[in-house]
Amino acid sequence: MRRRPAEYRRPVRRRLSQWILTLLGMFLIAGLVLFVFLHNQHQDQVKQPIMGEHAIKEPMKHEGLNFTKEILNAKSFARQLAEQMTLAKAYVIIAKEHNNLHLAWELSKKIRSCQLLLSKAAMRAEPITVEEAGPIISSLSYLIFKAQDAHYDIATTMMTMKSHIQALEQRTNAATVQSTLFGQLVAEVLPKSLHCLKVKLTNDWIKQLPLQNHAEEKRNSPRVVDNNLYHFCIFSDNVLATSVVVNSTVCNADHPKQLVFHIVTDGISYGSMQAWFLTNDFKGATVEVQNIEEFSWLNASYAPVTKQILYQDSRASYFGGDQDMKVEPKLWNPKYLSLLNHLRFYIPEIYPLLEKIVFLDDDVIVQKDLTRLFSLDLHGNVNGAVETCLEGFHRYYKYINFSNPIISSKFDPQACGWAFGMNVFDLIAWRKENVTAQYHYWQEQNSDQTLWKLGTLPPALLAFYGLTEPLDRRWHVLGLGYDMNIDDRLIDSAAVIHFNGNLKPWLKLAIGRYKPLWDRFSLLQSRK
Repeated sequence: MRRRPAEYRRPVRRRLSQWILTLLGMFLIAGLVLFVFLHNQHQDQVKQPIMGEHAIKEPMKHEGLNFTKEILNAKSFARQLAEQMTLAKAYVIIAKEHNNLHLAWELSKKIRSCQLLLSKAAMRAEPITVEEAGPIISSLSYLIFKAQDAHYDIATTMMTMKSHIQALEQRTNAATVQSTLFGQLVAEVLPKSLHCLKVKLTNDWIKQLPLQNHAEEKRNSPRVVDNNLYHFCIFSDNVLATSVVVNSTVCNADHPKQLVFHIVTDGISYGSMQAWFLTNDFKGATVEVQNIEEFSWLNASYAPVTKQILYQDSRASYFGGDQDMKVEPKLWNPKYLSLLNHLRFYIPEIYPLLEKIVFLDDDVIVQKDLTRLFSLDLHGNVNGAVETCLEGFHRYYKYINFSNPIISSKFDPQACGWAFGMNVFDLIAWRKENVTAQYHYWQEQNSDQTLWKLGTLPPALLAFYGLTEPLDRRWHVLGLGYDMNIDDRLIDSAAVIHFNGNLKPWLKLAIGRYKPLWDRFSLLQSRK
């Protein structure tokens, strides 16, 4: 078919393009109008909530008022009322002392009004207005002026208040000392059940001759001087406490038959201690009991401490009625007059054939095998102990008087203290360094108690200075006799836990949280 010339063709495509452009233009105009309309409507909606929020917040503009800051503000009425009320309280005391009861009553009445107004203002969280504060401030000012006119001036007020503060401080200090003393007395009293046990055991010892013969056999046993075994020493007059220490040690030992316990007690407890350890089995461990009264070498001519203990003035400081209030109350404990407490400084003399020994206090519990202590390298030192200077008050200067030139020239006041209660002693190094002689020297220097007051730790810090090897803290955890907040994880990880303090586990005032740790090793509990 033949095509028409261009001028005769129909303009169909051109018309279609014009219609499309027209429709697009109309849609664009409609969209623009719709956008403007919606935008204006949105602006109106946004404005309305903002205005609403302002309308709600406006009447609550004092909701966040800090009343403490209001009282501290020097320009506020609350500050003026608080200051006047404090001054009025002082004048109430003075007026009562001068028997001016009417003035004291008027001041007290206004003080109550002032307290009520301050309380209301704090509750509603709004500042006090001049209309509210004016009448009270005026009336209180008049009464204070009236008190000053009665010669209750500022100087008198200050002196009176100072005397009251001093009297209160004295009463507080006296109550604290009395409370500590009562707690100390309770801690020293042996429970009736333990006293009866001691009496019964002593009676058994006296009546049963086979027990005495058996004790003599144990004394001559070659095991007590065998350095291939593991030796422990305990110095105590408490039968049950010593038994718990021994029992907890053997129960946690891998080879209990290789353990040897050396117990030294006094003449009164010797029979009961022997009877107890001869009639109870401790998994094959050897237990030797000695009487300190048989140590004839431990006398005043050799040991200065015996002379000090027997000195009349020293005994009066404990058992007399006029204890020195400057001495720390815990040091009033008569145990500091017991020679058993100082026997730890004579271990090489008591056991001349032994080379290494572990010293245990009678208020500890053993939770791990302690035989590993004997293989520790002490690096030539005499004493292996856990340091206690994690807190600042366990430094040397807290135990010893560094104002003395002899002390200050030889010792570091910031040196770290350590704990008695679980110590491993190298007796060969002890004899080489002659530590006991050092202990005697410092005891003689302290004959007037100017270097330290009482106790065994201060002279030990001096005698073992530079001769102590610090052990891992987990070997010996302290504080179960006074601290109620020891971490359970620390207790569980400890090889030895120490009930140092007044709240001993065999007493009724023991800390209940820790008492089961001690009860599980008590043979007396297992018999009930």
